[in-house]
Amino acid sequence: MHCSSEQGLPKAYKKERLFALALPAKVNGRDALEREFSEETQISHLSADEMTFWLHSKVMIGTKLLLSLTIPRTFLLEKPLQLSLSGTVCFVKSDMSVCKKNQLISIRLDKNYQILSLQV
Repeated sequence: MHCSSEQGLPKAYKKERLFALALPAKVNGRDALEREFSEETQISHLSADEMTFWLHSKVMIGTKLLLSLTIPRTFLLEKPLQLSLSGTVCFVKSDMSVCKKNQLISIRLDKNYQILSLQV
């Protein structure tokens, strides 16, 4: 399934349950010039198959990115968790008027992921 643009979000979000949240994340990958980068950001939307966030680094559709999210302790979650996952960029929108970061990025999540318990 590929992403398409409609009001800044991939079409898939119209069919799936979408969670709007602000989870901190670290994104690693290669930019459009094939330089390695590591950047802190916040996940703005999350579904079962896709994730959306803003980046300073310029990336291209088809780029593989690695993400590390810290899921904070909550009433139901005794300890914070570290979620490591990866995905492929399927949507890119440049718009500096919306956010200080340069590009809105959506990635199609891979099915493999790793959840680690963080020691507090």
